[in-house]
Amino acid sequence: MKWLDEFFERKTRTVAQRASRRSALISIGKLLVGSAFVLPVLPFDRTAQAAGAAAKKAGGKAPTDEDCEYWRYCAQDGYLCNCCGGTASSCPPGTEASKVSWIGTCHNPEDGKDYLISYNDCCGKTACGRCFCNTNEREMPGYRMGLHNDINWCMANDSTMFHCTMATVVGLAETTR
Repeated sequence: MKWLDEFFERKTRTVAQRASRRSALISIGKLLVGSAFVLPVLPFDRTAQAAGAAAKKAGGKAPTDEDCEYWRYCAQDGYLCNCCGGTASSCPPGTEASKVSWIGTCHNPEDGKDYLISYNDCCGKTACGRCFCNTNEREMPGYRMGLHNDINWCMANDSTMFHCTMATVVGLAETTR
């Protein structure tokens, strides 16, 4: 086995004398980046979600205000206040509405109209942990603050602890078609 150790030592020393650390890192980087293109990109397994959606449609039941699919939650990101002791338009006891909010325009399939929805976080208690929805329909990038929902909107309140999110219908949205 000594001959094997000597062989690898000689080869390693030869490479070390002829190549720099930078070139070795470049070669390793090329190998890693190149292998990323060779390996297949595996799809996400969404069969369970599809089966759940199909089961809901087959049951013929319309979503209720405690389901993420309910029309007014089209830009929801957080726990539904309906499941946390409040309602869609009022915070649970012991919490207060955030002083800042984000907005969304949601389509009500029952009457065919679009509504402006104000999403306010309820602040002051730890996260509710029930009925989490993250729909993000037509969400704008983070530089459009009033239309972006991935922010702790309790930052303007005395207590910055997030509890749940309510979705209050503000009124009909104007359409410019």
